[in-house]
Amino acid sequence: MVQNELRRLLEAVNFAAERHRFQRRKDPDETPYINHPIRVAHILLGEAQVIDLTALLAAILHDTVEDTDTNLDDIESRFGSEVAAVVAEVTDDWSMDKAARKNAQIENAPQLSVAAQRVRLADKIANLRDLGSSPPAAWSLSRLQEYFDWAREVVGRIPGEHIELRKLFGEAYDRRP
Repeated sequence: MVQNELRRLLEAVNFAAERHRFQRRKDPDETPYINHPIRVAHILLGEAQVIDLTALLAAILHDTVEDTDTNLDDIESRFGSEVAAVVAEVTDDWSMDKAARKNAQIENAPQLSVAAQRVRLADKIANLRDLGSSPPAAWSLSRLQEYFDWAREVVGRIPGEHIELRKLFGEAYDRRP
């Protein structure tokens, strides 16, 4: 990556860290939330060798609209319309109930752009790994299993080969409780 791309990536990490600064994951250790988007980007770049800057920026920013007071205009003004479009593709519509949101991820998976496909795959890998190693105490075994199976259904609808990401997803799914 060239200097400008690295600068943009660090700007996204800083932006996301600021937006998620008071949030914690639901795991027993209450891990700082920012670890999740960083992990998603690491899966893309460090494990799957995805060097698409738009996908990497969107990976870092993918939960800011859902989980903070950030909106897509904020993302667009700071990181451009292409990144904002990918973030929009992977952002759930919270005006819908939980079942409808989960179904929408399944139904919308085939229409995702390539960058959004990569982010969605890496996000599901990160989530399965986290749930497999340190699930929220309040989650029952059946809820964990349902999440794993739902994630597999979403990933199964994503077009394209994404060979390394699918391999990583399969390894994460194999640890289904």
